[in-house]
Amino acid sequence: MFELNEKVREALIKINFIERYEELSNFYSDERIPEEERLIYVDRDEVIETIQDLGYRAKFRSGEKFYQLQEEEMGGYIFGFHITLRDGTVELIWVVKKEDEVLLGSPWGTYSKRLIDSNYIIKKPRIGDYDDLENVLRTAFIMFEDFKNAF
Repeated sequence: MFELNEKVREALIKINFIERYEELSNFYSDERIPEEERLIYVDRDEVIETIQDLGYRAKFRSGEKFYQLQEEEMGGYIFGFHITLRDGTVELIWVVKKEDEVLLGSPWGTYSKRLIDSNYIIKKPRIGDYDDLENVLRTAFIMFEDFKNAF
């Protein structure tokens, strides 16, 4: 597994990423939302509307099967956010590019492995309904803004 870019690493540490993601994961856990109660099938339009209600523009990428937020340029860097909803879980992926170089483009679950230990696992949040999804995304978007500002 490759190392995190140093600027990415510093920003993740500065925003207490690991602690915040663990808190999100632990709250939206298997115990709270068992497999049989998960939101398996989602309405794309409702997901897009939820994202828009939270202040972001997104589109669904059919081929790759993820929601892509509109990219944003800040200080010479391009920031993106992808969301994959599968089997009642929410996979969150931040993207950071500088010109043609991708500095970050992997799921949140890999950051703990790169910051702490390759065996350290934080599970994806589980969702049982659209309220859960909205709350997970609200927290994720706050963390994204903090990350961009720390970067």
